[in-house]
Amino acid sequence: MTYIKKLLEEAKEEEKEELSPEKLFSEEKEEEEEESPVDKEIKEKKKTLVAEYGEVKIYRVEGEPLLVYTVPVPRPKGPERKIISILKEAATRIITISPYRIRDPEARRNVYKQKVLEIIDASPELGIPRTKRDFYAEAVVREMVGYGILDPLVRDDNLEDILVLGPGKPVYVFHREYEMMKTNVVFLDDKEIRDIIDKIAREVGRRVDINNPLLDARLPDGSRVAATIPPASVDGSTISIRKFRKTPFSVVELIELGTFSPELAAFLWLAVDGMFAKPANMLIAGGTGSGKTTTLNVLSAFIPPTERVISIEDTAELKLPLEHWVRLEARPPSIEGTGEIPMDVLMKYTLRMRPDRIIVGEVRHAEAYTLFTAMNTGHDGSMGTIHANSARETLVRVTSPPMNVPEVMLSALNFILVQNKIYDRRKGLLRRVTEIAEVTGVLEGRPQVQTVWTWDAAEDRVERTSVPVNYLRVLSRFTALNVSDIEMEIQERAEFLEDLRMKGVKDMVVIKEKTDEFVMGRRERWRKM
Repeated sequence: MTYIKKLLEEAKEEEKEELSPEKLFSEEKEEEEEESPVDKEIKEKKKTLVAEYGEVKIYRVEGEPLLVYTVPVPRPKGPERKIISILKEAATRIITISPYRIRDPEARRNVYKQKVLEIIDASPELGIPRTKRDFYAEAVVREMVGYGILDPLVRDDNLEDILVLGPGKPVYVFHREYEMMKTNVVFLDDKEIRDIIDKIAREVGRRVDINNPLLDARLPDGSRVAATIPPASVDGSTISIRKFRKTPFSVVELIELGTFSPELAAFLWLAVDGMFAKPANMLIAGGTGSGKTTTLNVLSAFIPPTERVISIEDTAELKLPLEHWVRLEARPPSIEGTGEIPMDVLMKYTLRMRPDRIIVGEVRHAEAYTLFTAMNTGHDGSMGTIHANSARETLVRVTSPPMNVPEVMLSALNFILVQNKIYDRRKGLLRRVTEIAEVTGVLEGRPQVQTVWTWDAAEDRVERTSVPVNYLRVLSRFTALNVSDIEMEIQERAEFLEDLRMKGVKDMVVIKEKTDEFVMGRRERWRKM
């Protein structure tokens, strides 16, 4: 290729000695490897292999409090770096396919890798041996459509969080099975981290600089990114990536994990669909990483198929198995400082779109007032998540700045579900629903919460308290059924969910079909009662 020849000639002018094929592709050069400090530590200390899959190896290293997660981390050296730059520049000019038009990340990588291999094969002047074709193609693809040395971590679906602390420090990961681990991935300088941050910023039309040192974004695969650069982060640039499962948890999986009991899941199922008469309005409270969004996903799957759902999120995370679902996402200002779409504006606009249900990914600011307005004007069954550690704290947060919801509006909120991340000395890290509280006394001027379900730490089980549930009496009035009939309905639903668990039915879409079939059949029965 003429263009490759031109680039190669320019590079040779700069680095005559290093870019000779004899120097670049000698066997001695191929055997050289640059190790990270963690790799050296692993070699020197006694270690035990704990797990292995794909290119990932997880070790228990003597003297290390955390497990160590390792992947191959190829680091191109000076002359290799030059060849990769030439290939990348050529690929940028030659490949006309926009990466964003290929939605599937793996398909995107494969298309680009094939194109780069074709460029290598058509450029014998580069002198790349066949044994190194894959190395160079992968390196170019990582930079063009991947995330550099973080790429293997971003592609590992077993990871929940990827945490870059800064240059010279190991990257940490939170594994879905093995929890927090140190990795052998280390950024040697801050520029490497900044390059990844800038790439992500460009993808979402943002700019990160000294005047705007913070970045909140979403990757094409749905992962959420929070990045900082100096002066916001003192010790260098940082990146935090929260990854989400490709297939979201189902209610049966949460029952198996112990987050719910079958009885609690059945109670929430009934509260969400409201027996087609009076769905409950609900907030899911908890700290970061407690599983609020997962629970919101599961509860939303109980919404009847007859209803129109509109969700509003700061960063789109929800994965609902719903057909009549409109997703709205807030947008920060562009590079020019224009085009911002705040959540409270979306919330107000939603009311003009004839929603049956409104779901807010995370209630934080002025959108809380509009959500409660919707709850008070007939949009029953609305839900959202909020950062709070208890039901009582949730009420305080909602009625305080910046949410400023008037106390009288709290009368529309039926339940606050509190979920916590707990470290158990016997079982390790747990995510549990620790409290379900009913909001009462609002119209009497005494807003308070009464706990109707609570978690027993000794038994690791969430249990119904002796406090009567006022919502069931309200539901009785709207359905003309006795409270005892409704309690029986909850029991039958618990048995139905337990039966699904015993049969090994875990897929959310399948469970959605079966629960819809169950309640639609019930609807016909209730009509005849």
